[in-house]
Amino acid sequence: MPELPAKGSRQTVQMLDFRREFSAIRNEVLEAITDVCDSQQFILGPQVERFERAAAQACGVPFAKGCASGTDALWLALAALRIGPGDAVVTTPFSFYATVSSILRAGAVPVLADIDPLTFNLSPAAVAERLKQSPVGASRIAAVMPVHLYGQCAEMDAFAALAKQYDVKIVEDAAQAFGASWNGVRAGGLGDAAAFSFYPTKNLAAMGDAGMVTTRSAETDERVRMLRTHGMRKRYFHDEIGWNARMDSIQAAVLEVKLKRVDAGNARRREIAALYDRLFREAALVEEANAVVLPWTDPRAEHVFHQYVIRAPRRDALRAFLSEEGVGSEIYYPLALHEQESLAFLGYKRGDFPESERAAAEVLALPIYPELREDEVETVVDAIRRFYA
Repeated sequence: MPELPAKGSRQTVQMLDFRREFSAIRNEVLEAITDVCDSQQFILGPQVERFERAAAQACGVPFAKGCASGTDALWLALAALRIGPGDAVVTTPFSFYATVSSILRAGAVPVLADIDPLTFNLSPAAVAERLKQSPVGASRIAAVMPVHLYGQCAEMDAFAALAKQYDVKIVEDAAQAFGASWNGVRAGGLGDAAAFSFYPTKNLAAMGDAGMVTTRSAETDERVRMLRTHGMRKRYFHDEIGWNARMDSIQAAVLEVKLKRVDAGNARRREIAALYDRLFREAALVEEANAVVLPWTDPRAEHVFHQYVIRAPRRDALRAFLSEEGVGSEIYYPLALHEQESLAFLGYKRGDFPESERAAAEVLALPIYPELREDEVETVVDAIRRFYA
């Protein structure tokens, strides 16, 4: 149990405190790392295979392949489905950069569609409009990449129907959603392939970069295995141009330890989110003119709250105030992808995606992780109350 602040001292609340989780699992993690060191099998060793089996079972799918990062996982999922030059992929402008850069890396064209203002996820209605317009230039829309943003699955019933109607693949960007589900089906098993990130801030976190691709297709899984090792099926015989996207055994060993705790951690995140909701309402912060907008969970989704994200009037001033008060926060994301300088060549302009632009101006992520104490949540809400008083 983390120590309480000394009486009379200023209460500070970090956005994340990795030390709290590590203190509880330190011996188990160090033992797992020592086993890797003793084995001297550092790349795609038995630890990776064990983690892949356990992670596939946790996601409710037959196949999972570990890789070097969530970004690699996105590219591998696309490439394994043979999406590349001549294809276009519809996705969201309100996400981490890798969502779009992975499409470009595959040689395909990103086609952006706006988000749903309640969930921040890709809007099926906006995607339907894009699909009606296919082809886009010389490229046929071959796939849709919904992002399960902040830990809540996108509206997968609608996307499944669109995939069937327009004969396109569904690639889940599940980087933030390990353990999340839609109508009882876990993220990772809702499309043709899915990509996960195990970056250290994630709900299931490595001690460095790592990622994973899941699928229900044996063919897709076999292609991921081949592509992550320079396109080799037989050593030094390269059937395709792949990449070095292999998972380290040490990361797999750490993830295997943490996987046993991720469902309990996700349940604790939901408890903290519910506490935030209650405290905000008790403070009348959702009723006044300067009201914050609380996260909304679709009743068909089991949210894992990778982030607890509010919409906040005068967001930037609020964040500066919280920083002065010793309260951590973060903005995911301050600039929509269509406004990124490096993606200007896609031809979009400000005003093309108003919901994404409005979200970028208003969203604020507050501290949430399983070891966060209730008194710390109270401190966060009280600081926000005082800002808007």
